[in-house]
Parts: sequence; structure tokens; C-alpha cells
Amino acid sequence: MITLVVTACPAGLRGDLTKWLLEISPGVFVGNVSARVRDSLWERTVGLCKDGRALMIFNAPNEQGYDYRVHLHSWEPVDMDGLTLMKRPNAREDYQRARTGWSKARVYRRAIRR
Repeated sequence: MITLVVTACPAGLRGDLTKWLLEISPGVFVGNVSARVRDSLWERTVGLCKDGRALMIFNAPNEQGYDYRVHLHSWEPVDMDGLTLMKRPNAREDYQRARTGWSKARVYRRAIRR
């Protein structure tokens, strides 16, 4: 059993995935396919997705009972003592990285005050 979630991907990819999987909501596909077909669908999804995001969850013979793959996602899988967990990005770090300096308006107002 697999679940494949695509975001901001071309409509052609969604149409292609419906050949093998059932689309239960826009961009959410569910199905029961072999590992060979699953890997082929993932390669095709990554190839056609371009700037969009993709996340696939599937059954696996491990302690969790499932595994997942991500493509261009802000959350990234991290292995913690044999368990694969999703690491969420820290909102504060993203905000601090986004601010590279003062805005042009702030610099202009400050120059006028001096």
C-alpha cells in the first residue's frame, strides 16, 4: 500500500499517476502496487515534478512498518537509532536567514534623520 502526495506539480503528472493509483483528494494518491511499480512511479514523479513537492509513504519490513521518500520538501527524513523521523524546519531560523539586512525604506529614513 502506498500514499503519494504531490503539490504544485503539472496536471499531466496527476493524470499519469491515476493510471496506477486512486486520487482520493487533489494531489493525494493511494494504491496497492508492487515494489517495482512503486519505484518506477517515484522516478517518474521526481522527473515530472520539476519545482513541485512530492512525498511517498509505503509499507516496509522495518520496526515502523513503513518508509517514506521526499522530493523538494522543507521537512527532511532523519535516522534516529533505526527509526526514521521527519525533522521540521525551525521557523525562527528560517526567519533569521530570510532577513539579510535593513530594508531600503529603513535605510532611506535613517539617512534623512542624520
